[in-house]
Order: sequence, then C-alpha cells, then structure tokens
Amino acid sequence: MTEYTVTPVGHVAGGRTDPIDDDWGPVEATIALDAARFTPDVVAGLDDFSHIDVVYLFHRVDEAKINLGSRHPRNREDWPLVGIFAQRAKARPNRIGVSTCELVAVDGLDVHVRGLDAIDGTPVLDIKPHVAEFGPRTPTRQPEWIGELMQGYW
Repeated sequence: MTEYTVTPVGHVAGGRTDPIDDDWGPVEATIALDAARFTPDVVAGLDDFSHIDVVYLFHRVDEAKINLGSRHPRNREDWPLVGIFAQRAKARPNRIGVSTCELVAVDGLDVHVRGLDAIDGTPVLDIKPHVAEFGPRTPTRQPEWIGELMQGYW
C-alpha cells in the first residue's frame, strides 16, 4: 500500500477553543493560510463565492479513542447503534472533518468564515469553493435521529 503525506494548507485562528457539539452557526473564525507556502494568488476569485467547503483534521482527538466500529451517537441509547461511517463523529479512522461554511471575507491569506465547526488551531487540509452543482443530484434521505441531533448544531 502506498502511503501519502498531507500537509495542512493553514490553520483555524480564533472562534472556539473547545469542541462543543452545538451552536456553531454564529461562530466566526479565520483560516490563516501558510504564508511560507502560498501567496495571495491561491485565493484569487474565492471571494466570488458565498460558501466554502473546508477539509480539516480533528487534531485533538486521541488516537486511542478512534472508533473503528459502531456506537450510539452522542452516547444516546435512544438513538440507534450505527457505524462510524454512518455518522459524522470526530473519532473517525483518519480524524478528517468536512464542513461547508459561509465565506465572510478574504484578506490576503486570511479567509474569514462563519459557521465552521472547527476549533482554534485546527489544521486545515484543503479549501474548495462550495458549488451547488456538486451537491446531490437526486433527492436525499436520512434517518430521523440525525435530524434530532442536528437541531441545535448550527
């Protein structure tokens, strides 16, 4: 098997310092891109988009706590036992998070966002403009429990 190395493009600065599960909607933060690797050319045109998709690393998740099986989301016994790939929990095999957030402004290599559910210091692996046409092309479905879980998330 080939191993790959991924180097963060930047880090989250500001926003929350603790990974609290709910009320992420109004949280503002900055993605500070790595000035040693990039010039502002890398974000040219990004401010034409209202939202971005951010790929990041759950860097504070202890590798010993990574879940390779199933669990009750948020340890709620009234929700079903589901596999780690059927939920968006932090303790994932590769600890990778993906979030769509509002793009507030671009200032040089600082990308200002709202509603990014990542904490201060989080390594950002990639940023992509959110393009509606890459979203689902057919109707979506999800179990009832996830709707309950998400009620207070944003």
